[in-house]
Order: sequence, then C-alpha cells, then structure tokens
Amino acid sequence: MSLEELVYNCKQGNRKAQEQLYRKYAGILFSICLKYSRNKTEAEDNLHDSFMTIFDKIHQYSSKGSFEGWMKRITVNTVLQKYRKQEHLNVVSENMEEEVEVPSSYTDISLQTLLRYIQELPNKYRLTFNMYVMDGYTHKEIGEQLGTSVGTSKSNLARARMLLKEKIQANKDKAIIGVLFFLMDHP
Repeated sequence: MSLEELVYNCKQGNRKAQEQLYRKYAGILFSICLKYSRNKTEAEDNLHDSFMTIFDKIHQYSSKGSFEGWMKRITVNTVLQKYRKQEHLNVVSENMEEEVEVPSSYTDISLQTLLRYIQELPNKYRLTFNMYVMDGYTHKEIGEQLGTSVGTSKSNLARARMLLKEKIQANKDKAIIGVLFFLMDHP
C-alpha cells in the first residue's frame, strides 16, 4: 500500500491502516521521544500519546510537504505540551549566554552514553538542548514553544552544555582512576 493510500485509509479510521502506519514510523518517532524524555518508559508513553494525536489530527494533513516531517513535528509538540502541562519548565533567570565548548578529547564517548547524559539533564535544559542542537530550532522558536524568552533559551542551552561537559569530564576521570587501579593491581 502506498503512503498516500495509507494516509487516506487512516483518515477513514481504518484500524489496519493505523497499525501499518504505526509499524512503519514507530521506530523513527520513538527515537525523537527518547531524546526528549528522561527514560525509556517515559519515551514509550510519549510515543503512544504522539500516535494518538497523529490519528486524531490526520485529517488535517493536506498532502503538502513531508508526511514524516508532519508526524515528527506533532511528536515534538506533543512531548513539549506534556511538559508544559506538568509545569516542568520553570523559567530561570540565569545569565549564562557564553558558549561552553566541549574539548575534542571528549568526543570519544559512545552515542548511548551521551544520550544517557542528555536524558539526565533537568527538563528545561534537556528540551532546549535537543531542540537547538539536535533539531535545529532557533532560540526564538524554542522560546515560543516552551513559553520562555530568547535569553532564557540561550541560558538554558549554555547550562545544558556545561552540565554535559561536567558529566563527560567526571566519566573520563572515573575511567582514568579505573585504569590506574587496574595497573596498580597488575604489575
């Protein structure tokens, strides 16, 4: 079945078409949910909520532009809306607009480790970091989506980068200490 037929059948409320759409796009949308969520369970909940919204609003898709892009946007908006409702995004007035650079010696951590560090960030920092770095939103767009100012978005991004740098450094230090203990025990 073509994508056009699949979308048409989903608009008609066809459950088999909805299941097929879910199977086709769940992996892609789950990766988005995972990077915006604190853990896998929360990401699964966000994926479920996103598909419920997609199926509810699929009649609004007018076949202009990428259907996958439309679903990704709904997924991000669904997750952000959930956080707004839960009031996880308290505005802070930190003034940390300078960029924190992560030295290139830190780039050898695994993607899975980096994702875990990002998931451990406080909500306001994690969401801002993902929107800016991973999804290419501007600070103005982030401010509009999260109900904050451009300055707060910049501050949250700088703080997220600083926290990630600290986590990476702490991990490097632990690895070095582990190697030292190994060498001391095995002359």
